[in-house]
Formats: sequence, structure tokens, C-alpha cells
Amino acid sequence: MSTAQYSDLKDASVYITGGGLGIGAALTEGFVAQGARVAFIGRSDASAFCAELETKYGNRPLFIQGDITDTAALKASMAQAADAHGPITTLINNAANDKRHSAEEVTPEFWDWMIEVNLKAYFFACQTVLPQMRQAGFGSIINFSSISYMMGNSGYPIYTACNSAINGLSRSLAREFGHEKIRVNALAPGWVLTQKQKDLWVTEEGLAAHVARQCLNETLEPEDILGGCLFLASQSSKMMTGQALVIDGGVVTTG
Repeated sequence: MSTAQYSDLKDASVYITGGGLGIGAALTEGFVAQGARVAFIGRSDASAFCAELETKYGNRPLFIQGDITDTAALKASMAQAADAHGPITTLINNAANDKRHSAEEVTPEFWDWMIEVNLKAYFFACQTVLPQMRQAGFGSIINFSSISYMMGNSGYPIYTACNSAINGLSRSLAREFGHEKIRVNALAPGWVLTQKQKDLWVTEEGLAAHVARQCLNETLEPEDILGGCLFLASQSSKMMTGQALVIDGGVVTTG
């Protein structure tokens, strides 16, 4: 994993949702490699992953097993992270679920669950980290969105609605938190080929069609999202807030 080194991220207290799998695992490793003190929450046991990183970097992340839709558990995990590493100064809301669904089949229960995973947990993580960042005197919040809503994709309308809402949430919180030197930005990846995507959604025809829409005709890997995330977390982006950074190989255009 070759990335720029950010000296201000060494010993920084970083908290990542869904940091044990897919893009989240790449983020956890990337911040560990920077020397940051990383804590992450996830549903699946990530003890072996943590041991692997400790062996590789001499820096073991703190894994907290839990479900981000349980707001009390989410808040408790963030308090645990602060107890272990000091006030959280980088929050990365990465965990999400892009379960496919049509509008006709959505039940109120499924609606509530999708909102809880893809939007509610983001808000309450932001709310919870505020006093910690206030104590530290600064902070960076990175809310993961997706280009799916920009493309007008069908097949998961609640997911795309949440992706769009994350942009609005990030902009409003950037305004609300900015006077305390707390920055809030969104990061929108393209189609990243995590193992989950390969197992559930990737087809040869569908992937070829998507890559053909990119300016850069290579598939995106989890590690490709890391550099932008490190930049948003570091003081190299200290005057950047309320923005949406797209890393998608050039499918959508912004501005």
C-alpha cells in the first residue's frame, strides 16, 4: 500500500464504522500505516485482521464488535475509542448497505432498516463525536456517499436517497460545526470491487459497461479510496469543508 505520509495523522485518534471489511478494511490499514490510533466498529469478528495489522505495522487497531443501527451501542463504542486513544479527531462514517430492492417490494420495516444503516447511524455518530472534537479543538468528519444517486441508478432507491441525503447532512453540519474548527465532507466512491460486490452484484457484462463509462478504464479497488480519505482527515485539507469528493474513475462530473 503506497500512499503519501501525513505527519499530523501520527497518533491521531481515528474512528471508522465498518472498518473490518471492504473499503473500511483498506481505510483501517491505511490509517494504521500512518501511525494513527484507530478504532473501528463492525458486526463480524475482526480479531484476526487486527492481529495481522499489528504484525505488519506494530500498531494494533481497536476492534469493537457491534451494530451501528443500535444507537446506544454506537455511542458506547465511540466512548470506548476515546478512552483508549483520546478524543476522536477523525470520524469516518463508512458502513453502509446497498441491498438491492425495487420500490414495489419495500415494506415499512425494510424502509426503516435501510434508513437506520445508511443515514441515521451517520447522524448520530456525528452528534456523538462533536463534544470529543470540541475538546480536542478541531476535527474532520468524512461521510461516505456514493455516485449511485448522481447516476440515477435504479435497483436500490432507498440507498440512493440516503446517499443524496448524506451530501445535504454534510453541508449543513459543516456550517453548524465550522466555528469550532470541525470540518465535514462527503466522499463518493464509484463502483469499488470489494469482495461483497464480487460475490453479490458483479457480472462480466455489467462491469464492462460501467468501466466503459469511466474516463480511466480500470476497475476501482478499496485501496483507491484511501488517498482521498487520508487527505480529508489531514490538515492538508484544513480549509476544505462542506464538499463532496468523488473518486470514481471519471464517471460523473461535479462543479
